[in-house]
Amino acid sequence: MGGEEIAEDKVVDIGLKDLSKKLEEFAKARDWEKYHSPRNLLLAMITINSACSIVRTFHVSIAISILDFCFLLLHLDHNYLTVALHEVGEVGELSEIFQWRGEVDRGLPNWEESDKEHLGEELSDVLLYLIRLADMCDIDLGQAATKKIGKNAIKYPPKAF
Repeated sequence: MGGEEIAEDKVVDIGLKDLSKKLEEFAKARDWEKYHSPRNLLLAMITINSACSIVRTFHVSIAISILDFCFLLLHLDHNYLTVALHEVGEVGELSEIFQWRGEVDRGLPNWEESDKEHLGEELSDVLLYLIRLADMCDIDLGQAATKKIGKNAIKYPPKAF
């Protein structure tokens, strides 16, 4: 996965399982799996969503591009903004599930089945709003994600990690 090229005009039809496999390979090639705990991945999502409302000194460059995106959303149809705000709210609900659990192991071995089911429901809410927002903005999410993995492979080559 180290020598990926970015296909600019290639139409990509990729499923969630394929995308998941690509992300797993990407993380393994860079020895990043040790950082990809459920809690850390959630915190990464929260940081991105929080940047729309709070600019922290150590996140200025990320926040500026996120704020640019939020500014763009404000100038779009009200429906786009509504979907985007629902996405932020759903990530907040997702974070509540992890709020007082501290670090959790991969696969959530110590969780009750009902807690895992609730987590699945909240993850699905985030995914469904994300898909809807991408559709409303005419973004092919599979193609965009594949392209982003390719760009990240160039930005973060496996040898460097």
